[in-house]
Amino acid sequence: MSSRKLNVLVYNGTGTTVESVKHAIYSLRRLLGPNYAVIPVSDTVLLKEPWAPSCALLVFPGGADLGYCRVLNGEGNSIISQFVRRGGKYLGFCAGAYYGSKKCEFEVGNRPMEVIGSRELAFFPGTCRGGAFKGFQYNSERGARAVRINVEKIAFKGAGVVPEVVTSYYNGGGVFVDAKDPNNDVEVLATYDDKLDVEGGDENAAVVYCRVGQGAAILTGPHPEFAAVNLSPHHDVDGYDALIAKLRQGDADRVSFLKACLTKLGLEVSQESSGVPSLSSLHLTSINSSNIDDLLLSWEEIISKEDGEEYIRAEHDTFHLEKPETRWDMHPLKDSLPQKEITGEELTTPSSATDEALINYTTIVKRIVTHERAWPEAKATPYFNHAAFFSSLKDYRQTDTEADEWGNYLMYGEVLTSTNTILEKNFKLLSKLPSGFTVTATTQVAGRGRGTNVWVSPAGSLIMSTVINHPAHLAASRPIVFIQYLAAVAIVQAIKTYDTGYEVLPVKLKWPNDIYAKDPRNTSSSEPAYVKIGGILSNCVYSSGSYQIVLGIGINTTNGRPTTSLDALLPSHLAPYRIEKLTARILTRLETLYKTFVRNGFTKELERAYYDEWLHGRQIVTLEAQGGVRARIVGITTDWGMLKAEELGRDDKPTGKMWALQSDENSFDFFRGLVKRKIS
Repeated sequence: MSSRKLNVLVYNGTGTTVESVKHAIYSLRRLLGPNYAVIPVSDTVLLKEPWAPSCALLVFPGGADLGYCRVLNGEGNSIISQFVRRGGKYLGFCAGAYYGSKKCEFEVGNRPMEVIGSRELAFFPGTCRGGAFKGFQYNSERGARAVRINVEKIAFKGAGVVPEVVTSYYNGGGVFVDAKDPNNDVEVLATYDDKLDVEGGDENAAVVYCRVGQGAAILTGPHPEFAAVNLSPHHDVDGYDALIAKLRQGDADRVSFLKACLTKLGLEVSQESSGVPSLSSLHLTSINSSNIDDLLLSWEEIISKEDGEEYIRAEHDTFHLEKPETRWDMHPLKDSLPQKEITGEELTTPSSATDEALINYTTIVKRIVTHERAWPEAKATPYFNHAAFFSSLKDYRQTDTEADEWGNYLMYGEVLTSTNTILEKNFKLLSKLPSGFTVTATTQVAGRGRGTNVWVSPAGSLIMSTVINHPAHLAASRPIVFIQYLAAVAIVQAIKTYDTGYEVLPVKLKWPNDIYAKDPRNTSSSEPAYVKIGGILSNCVYSSGSYQIVLGIGINTTNGRPTTSLDALLPSHLAPYRIEKLTARILTRLETLYKTFVRNGFTKELERAYYDEWLHGRQIVTLEAQGGVRARIVGITTDWGMLKAEELGRDDKPTGKMWALQSDENSFDFFRGLVKRKIS
């Protein structure tokens, strides 16, 4: 399989501050999406999970580096150091820069705050000394300032256009002493323009690039990841408004500099900074529009009427129900008035644009437009054609005759937070939804993946979540775990039965719930390389005698990033996939397979269908937790869907022992950290 690294991991564990993590994630997602998934990770993840093989960049943000030392000294730093020396990349902002230096000197002589000591990573083989400017206070903006840094443009040759001077947020960062020592493999990327309050050597180096084995690290004393738009006013801090104004004025140069730093680390930076799209309305439709009345009637007890308007105030989100013909009435007036409060925070309605700042999406009222007479006009949903979806649903039901319900109700939003979150986090709404109720979107701004992962879902991805009400009395004989396997089979079958000729597409499933495709860009290797193009996220809650499963599906359909897409696999004579039509095909296949499963269980036929599409025929795995025992995968168990493997001895000959393998549930690779139990 392809080893392309798609994750940018931002440490958010012991020692970090919430604000520093938020600023880092915000800026990196803007500059690296959709090429990478920017994911927060804890110290536990760095210590226990196999994050390194899929990591393109490890980021340590601001905070207090003694906290980093406390949890990561020893084993953790050994893992990080090995990652970088073997070709990985590290980016340290402020505290992350102190942490990445051989020696930290902070506030020397100021007893309450003084920190002096060696650091294990030692990417910068000298001393990081700070604060470069006086005034720093923990958990305060009193020491913050806008600093000018002079960029060493020659160091960015080939990294695009870089400014000569950058104005950056600063609060407690250091200076890299004697960074131009010829004995060190270090480049100075920028120097402080202002006079420092500590001795910084001849260069006053503010940002450095350090070669470390086969990898590299960039360490920065200032905070080029802090955007002015995300800084809140601090009226108790003299000059803070002027600080924000200075940073806002120089924001374009700050972004250019940060882009150049990421490019120098070998990352593929987006040519255009990914803006923050506003949430759109959600359009509620049915295959028969008159059925929307019945659905709304079933929601009656969760709908509240306030000033003539209808709301659903659920656990995570508030929804405003609107008719197509009245959706614009009174909105200009209402938007100018104070909104009702929920848990002390103001509710707002989506606007046509945002100011690019960090957004708390839970405080935004989601508008549901209920289409009780007809499907939305094309101009209302230009990126999703409801007529094409429902007509495709009817066509595919001619062949999948058991499919007659799923997809009958559809809620589409051009931009929403997450199709899974809209359902799973709002139990009051979820409890009223029938099986097959589907939410789909063109773009997600807060998509979710396994563990803390984020599935990158730019326009061109098929994004959907479907409700499955699985009767509780069937849970023992029809285990819920198999539903994700049915979904994986349904997706691959849907892709290949989309129309005549599409059965040739080289698409496979990876246990337990990922979709992979043969990489069309890999033409040099004799062994086929496969890359991930889709995934499944299943969440489950219990309600009124049923397990309510929210099954989320994401597939790169027409977009080529971050890996490849279905369209890139097509022979030239086949038409591109239409997301509406493929969504309908997945629903008919999934409903058919699920009904077979409910009726007969995970039969030999279903098992065979799963094996027909998977990547793992006779794959050999190493059980790290069991001292490196090797085993060959031969299938999955039909009780709880674990991997079934035969233990191998000398010369990889079977020992006669069979094992059931399950993952340790890490967020990165199900085939690392496998644990076993004997079954024969």
